[in-house]
Amino acid sequence: MNKMLKLGLATVIPAIAVGGIVLAQSLSVTTLRGAEVDEPVAVDQIHGQVQGRMQRNYRQQPPLIPHSIEQYQIDLRTNQCLSCHDWTKAGERNAPTLSMTHYLDRDGNELDQIAGTRYFCNQCHVPQADAPALVNNLFQPSTGN
Repeated sequence: MNKMLKLGLATVIPAIAVGGIVLAQSLSVTTLRGAEVDEPVAVDQIHGQVQGRMQRNYRQQPPLIPHSIEQYQIDLRTNQCLSCHDWTKAGERNAPTLSMTHYLDRDGNELDQIAGTRYFCNQCHVPQADAPALVNNLFQPSTGN
């Protein structure tokens, strides 16, 4: 019986695999980018950085970054955001100071340095850009009620 089952599976599985390949090749697949994989696609417009600060949409929204961070190093050893925004340097660099919540540990104790939980700025803060929405968005800002 076991030998018969193995023989039956050995003949059925290749037939199903070949049938699946034939079916997959016969279906027409449309690409999201509108071109073949190896075909170059011209980019109509690069969406630039918005200068100046944008208004926040809700209370406690992390501020958007009003400048490029493309060349900024943010890793375990270096956080270039802190070279301007740390409380010790923000005044002389004319940059906004980090919120005091960034200097609290998990237990609410004040620290002299940024808390490890707030070290990677781009977890919450993103560069602002004048770009169309990728998907429809029905979000409405809070009215304060």
